[in-house]
Amino acid sequence: MNFDDNPQEAEYRTKVRDWIEANKPDLSVLAPEERRNWHDAHKEIARKWQETKANAGYACISWPKERGGAAGTAIEEAIFNQEEARAGVQFTYFMTGLHMLLPALMEYSKDEASLARVEPAVRGDEIWCQLFSEPSSGSDSAATRTMAVQDGNHWVLNGQKVWNSGAQASDYGMVIARTDASLPKHKGLSAFWLDMKTPGLEVRPIKMMSGDAELNEVFLEDVRIPANQMIGGPGDGWKVVISTLMNERAALGSGTGLSWRDITEVARNSPAFDGSTLEDPAFREWLADYYVGSEAIRLLSFRTLTAMSRGHTPGPEGSAGKLLWATQTQELTNQALDIQDHFGLIDDPKTAMLNGGFQHRFLWAPALRLGGGTDEIMKNIIAERVLGLPGDVRVDKDVPFREIPTGR
Repeated sequence: MNFDDNPQEAEYRTKVRDWIEANKPDLSVLAPEERRNWHDAHKEIARKWQETKANAGYACISWPKERGGAAGTAIEEAIFNQEEARAGVQFTYFMTGLHMLLPALMEYSKDEASLARVEPAVRGDEIWCQLFSEPSSGSDSAATRTMAVQDGNHWVLNGQKVWNSGAQASDYGMVIARTDASLPKHKGLSAFWLDMKTPGLEVRPIKMMSGDAELNEVFLEDVRIPANQMIGGPGDGWKVVISTLMNERAALGSGTGLSWRDITEVARNSPAFDGSTLEDPAFREWLADYYVGSEAIRLLSFRTLTAMSRGHTPGPEGSAGKLLWATQTQELTNQALDIQDHFGLIDDPKTAMLNGGFQHRFLWAPALRLGGGTDEIMKNIIAERVLGLPGDVRVDKDVPFREIPTGR
């Protein structure tokens, strides 16, 4: 396979690289402690960058113009994303909405009032969050116990969600609820979108060991939403879940954040024996192995890109990329702190190397092994859908949901 740009793609890459260099935000205006997700100053810079991209036709490039996109190609969008990451100005605030939820909304909803929510998100005016996981259903999104009951032209939702990234700062959310408990668990689900300020909805941030409060609990008590905010029809919830999760794993599997280039800089400035760690043969051997894994993630992302460019939903290659990225991130941060010796214990962004990025990511990385599907779920998907191995025995597959034991 040839992964080089053709002449047209190379010309486009040069064009967007020059544009990004001329227009990218200046992150140096932020104090070291402000250079982390969900800090107000950092978030405002990200919002303005998203707006700048939208004005220039570089936000959601492959989406239709009537939805805020540029009607470009998936290849053009991938090139821009690569150059954006290269310039260090890729932000995660809008990833959940633009890479996961809103593509599913556009795929399954025909309601214009619902679709009108897409363009403001493309411009960075609105943030979306995902309301899928529950305390009793973790990686099994089909085990949802949040109920939605129809009342005239409204649906009334009751239940609890958890591990909801960015819910504390989101304007809208996509929620999965059970609308028919007489059907097996995968068939009685429906998807909705809702305003995060709807009466009866409460968000409670969860303090993480990294010091962030990016994750949340969300409680829904008699939350009433208009019937037109259902995405697709009753019972289409699992289709929406699958579309969203495949997009999520494709986004995660492409790999973001700190890389082998960053740890090379740390190693160059960390002493070892008579020279720097970068000169240590053992470290260089580790770095070569890590680089190979990074290339595997990059090439898997090309498979995803190929599927999307053909109009297909991302497939199991996203699960493989996500599994690799999660484990590699932990390896990377472990190694980075180890080679810094005692200095690796310092997480003050004003003092630590790279503003404490590795220390922060070290505490945050374990969540990657869970979010978007656990390692075990990813391995099952790869085993069944790539290797063709027999699926796990699912004793509750055809049982009406209300008859599934709850353990109480």
